[in-house]
Amino acid sequence: MGKHIIKHGDGVKDVAFQVEDCDFLFQKAKERGAVIVREPWIEEDEGGKVKYTVLQTYGDTTHTLVEYLGPYRGVFLPGYKEPLFRDPILSTLPSACLSFIDHIVGNQPDNDMVPIVEWYQRCLLFHRFWSVDDKQIHTEYSSLRSIVVTNYEETIKMPINEPAAGKKKSQIQEYVDYYGSAGVQHIALNTSNIIKAVKNLKSRGLEFLCAPDTYYEELRKKLKTAKITVKEDLNVLQELRILVDYDDKGYLLQIFTKPMQDRPTLFLEVIQRYNHFGFGAGNFKSLFEAIETDQDARGNLTVYTANGEHQVL
Repeated sequence: MGKHIIKHGDGVKDVAFQVEDCDFLFQKAKERGAVIVREPWIEEDEGGKVKYTVLQTYGDTTHTLVEYLGPYRGVFLPGYKEPLFRDPILSTLPSACLSFIDHIVGNQPDNDMVPIVEWYQRCLLFHRFWSVDDKQIHTEYSSLRSIVVTNYEETIKMPINEPAAGKKKSQIQEYVDYYGSAGVQHIALNTSNIIKAVKNLKSRGLEFLCAPDTYYEELRKKLKTAKITVKEDLNVLQELRILVDYDDKGYLLQIFTKPMQDRPTLFLEVIQRYNHFGFGAGNFKSLFEAIETDQDARGNLTVYTANGEHQVL
């Protein structure tokens, strides 16, 4: 773990999946060419038994497969104990109002997206769920391509991104440069009340990206002819800078944090869904522009030329 932090900074080293048959998935992954970090093993304590195996995925990221061998009565997993000390300040802070992980996004270098998607299909028996290309997601300066893969039950969503050619460096490429390889770009956390969640998270010190007022002016115009009705007060959404995406059947609300550390790498998303199963493609332009504003402030929104990159003055 120490070597991982030295190379990448704070980030996601492992994404674990709870599974029903660890041995079966391990064998299938091994037969289909997956790199095995650790073969299946069992750990146990007074709470019960758990089987694990670890597979290598993109970059230095791994997937731990976790199978509970019967009911587990412990705190979390074998070896975990209740904390000896609880910070008294935590009880005074408002609830984050976050329910579960909605999806986890992985950034890849250019031309690596499709091979990684095929790895999930081949080794973990996932299938394609959703995709967009650089014709749909772009700003004046940069663009991306994205394919979402999911498991058979469609309970796990893993968007896989890569940069596309543009006038300037994509924030996807900036991530890869600063992280040192492919890795987890952001974790989306689902909530049933995004307004309360964002207010509470801000009061706890979390910083979010800010969409411009022009975004909400355009949104109000578009919603006048939309087939759905947004229940939330648009003035409140604008005040909190929460984004809205929709189709004919439903809508979602989402907002993104600033990077969680000094490197412009891992960040978080808060998302609320109303019968909408997309990933905010309609907001990607606004999100990209907000990220590019911060990217420019860091001096990394550079122009591509025949001789490589040069700084915009």
